[in-house]
Amino acid sequence: MALKPDFSLYQARRAELIRMVKELHEEITTGAIVLCADFEGDDAFVQESSFYYFTGLQDPGLVCVLSLDGAQELYVPNCIEEREKWVKSEVSLQQENAALLGFDTLSVLGERCPRYKIYPFSPQAEYSELIARLKNFMIPGSKIFTTWPEKSFGYLHQRLLISHLMQWCPELEEYLADCADIIAQMRRIKSKPEIECIFKAIQVTAQAQEAAAQAISDGVNEAEVQASLEFIMIANNAPVAFPSIVGSGPNSTVLHYMQNNRTMKKGDLVVVDIGASYGHYAADITRTYPVGGTFSERQKEIYSIVLEVQEHIASIAQPGYYLRNSEHQDKSLHHLAIAFLKERGYDAYMPHGIGHYLGLDVHDVGDYSTPLEPGDVFTIEPGIYLPQEDLGVRIEDDYWMTEKGTICLSEDIPKSIEDIERLVKQKFE
Repeated sequence: MALKPDFSLYQARRAELIRMVKELHEEITTGAIVLCADFEGDDAFVQESSFYYFTGLQDPGLVCVLSLDGAQELYVPNCIEEREKWVKSEVSLQQENAALLGFDTLSVLGERCPRYKIYPFSPQAEYSELIARLKNFMIPGSKIFTTWPEKSFGYLHQRLLISHLMQWCPELEEYLADCADIIAQMRRIKSKPEIECIFKAIQVTAQAQEAAAQAISDGVNEAEVQASLEFIMIANNAPVAFPSIVGSGPNSTVLHYMQNNRTMKKGDLVVVDIGASYGHYAADITRTYPVGGTFSERQKEIYSIVLEVQEHIASIAQPGYYLRNSEHQDKSLHHLAIAFLKERGYDAYMPHGIGHYLGLDVHDVGDYSTPLEPGDVFTIEPGIYLPQEDLGVRIEDDYWMTEKGTICLSEDIPKSIEDIERLVKQKFE
């Protein structure tokens, strides 16, 4: 199931990023865009999403410099030869490799690293070549664009590296400009290949949800359910896109519960919020199951309301509506969902939003103040949580916006009361 990268696609994305930056900043006569990969730690490395979007490269520590005149350069840590002894890499220092990856040139970041990887607090010498290159852009009328948003979260490793570069080269600060919003605008509208990756992730997640339903039983620990569903993902080379949530009984009311260590008992509800990742693109699907295979009348009541909310919101969502916008509540899917719940007396029991953008990140980039457009992929995930009753229900599916409305990419995953009960009971029949 491994994907073979089409590096011409990423090269074209970089060219489009250059075009958009120049179009939005006509006053800038010269400059560059700097994109940074994440650093690797002790855990399994996952590439930073925007860097992957523009390069398709999995290696840590890389830096991409895109000149506004069109030149595309890739800088790599000076430890490639040693690194090849330890891990598999797509990057080498041969210039023919630059052409293969879609770059004009390939250079080292600086002096040789003492080990097989570069670190967040590596010394200035290991970035000497990159610093020298950036100084060429520090001239009147120039800007160096990078992911430097004003908000206090996001792009952690990238901002860490830029902060170090400013310490070593203080004049850099006056030339810095943020392009995170432009990148988010590009990433938000999904192409056909991206939709195909998301759909594949959803297919694997569907199998994992079925495995979870089959594992749920009186006396079974939440961890056993987690193991059953994550086995499916690993076996399909589609790792978890986020920590799996298996919350039973009182834990079903905790929105991001991840301890997964309670023993379930008959009569509990179990919220299973999971997603596989395929080609770096995430799925995010939630189902709620009854331990023992049968909902109580009270559980049916709450489950039915949650399902009605989701179906209602999916039926009205179309281009021009918003996921969440308090200034346009008549077209804000979140506010419309709350109004729907209020009519039934449960508006105070859904503390989260109705959904979020989905893509390379589970909570993908995207401006909630702008209306939905064809090509958007997002979740619709209403829930009702009643801690006083140890009763929580969430139902979440993934949707693709088209010119005519939404298409549910996960519509084949059972979610009616009858189908959910049948799925859990199958293990007993």
